[in-house]
Amino acid sequence: MKKPSLAIQILIGLALGILVGAIFYGNPSIAGYLQPLGDIFIRLIKMIVIPIVISTLIVGVAGVGDMKALGKLGGKTILYFEIVTTVAIVIGLLFANVFQPGAGVNMENLAKGDIQKYVDTTESATSHSFIDTFVNIVPKNVFESIANGDMLAIIFFSVIFGLGVAAVGEKGKPIISFFQGVSEAMFWVTNQIMKFAPIGVFGLIGVTVSKFGIASLVPLGKLVITVYGAMFFFVFIVLGLIARLAGTRIMTIAKILKDELVLAYSTASSEAVLPKVIEKMEKFGCPKMVTSFVVPTGYSFNLDGSTLYQALAALFIAQMYGIDMPISTQITLMLVLMVTSKGIAGVPGVSFVVLLATLGSVGIPVEGLAFIAGIDRLLDMARTVVNVLGNSLAAVVMSKWEKNYDEKQAKEYVESLGA
Repeated sequence: MKKPSLAIQILIGLALGILVGAIFYGNPSIAGYLQPLGDIFIRLIKMIVIPIVISTLIVGVAGVGDMKALGKLGGKTILYFEIVTTVAIVIGLLFANVFQPGAGVNMENLAKGDIQKYVDTTESATSHSFIDTFVNIVPKNVFESIANGDMLAIIFFSVIFGLGVAAVGEKGKPIISFFQGVSEAMFWVTNQIMKFAPIGVFGLIGVTVSKFGIASLVPLGKLVITVYGAMFFFVFIVLGLIARLAGTRIMTIAKILKDELVLAYSTASSEAVLPKVIEKMEKFGCPKMVTSFVVPTGYSFNLDGSTLYQALAALFIAQMYGIDMPISTQITLMLVLMVTSKGIAGVPGVSFVVLLATLGSVGIPVEGLAFIAGIDRLLDMARTVVNVLGNSLAAVVMSKWEKNYDEKQAKEYVESLGA
């Protein structure tokens, strides 16, 4: 009998987790058994992400060894990210205005969640300015940045180190071989860790359902449907159009990443699929240097699903409180989100933290976030999938823009998968 694919195994783990969580709803002891399963899986993923990013980026940059070419790629990448995330914000605002998910919601029927941990994170994350964020990209101690998982600082160091390796010529070849070996070894480790994914998903979703229950979705059902509808629209219309212009299809990318998208949805963690996304985008014709730079950078600067959700959730809370939001205020909200979504990227619970840092600036009560905290996990699952798809497509767009995309390799890879 043929073994089920990883995607099917993860879906089975997801279904069993929901079932167990529903059976033991309100029983706090169940979390003690399930939480370690999810925590171990997430820790395993975090263990391998940084070595993979460092090794692939150093090998990719050293292979090019051109500061000017790298600078052009960086500039184009940031420009593309800014345009697409701005479109995502506009779509979030559009859906909130058209469907009015917060209108008529009775706040007395809603359970409040604890948002104190996000408040504490916001206070520390917003203590520096947007300019400080770019200053902090340059690490004062690379080992400290690695220990803290500061991805942008790690990327900066890896790029500079890769250029240095290229500059020393023959003397740098053993270093390239070393990091090439590290990269290949870590991808092997990734494949082994993925075998544990269904168990990790079972634990993560089981804990969530046991805490909040399925009934918590009913009062906020309109918000959930509106968010998912906006996400589908963004993926199939906006990303679909961009993919067409880049000479591919968004469904082709989705089929290539089907295992990763199911895993991203189940865990609500884009980090969980970063290594496999880098690996598969390389097989899909994107050069190593582009993929290893664009995808990790996108995790901080190109969170399409998150920015769309932030705009929609902000208007939802305003509608729930009966606060009028004229076009001028919504434009202000859009501009603030464009800054805050980049300025505190990479912190835990980033979407909630960004909203907390944004709502007060346009007169929306931050306390409103407590009403949607209980269902945030379900919304987070959707926005994580959109983030992953957006960053995967960005690798293709940048490869095409740099005229460095291997069409033949991409075609052969798609045919080998039957996608």
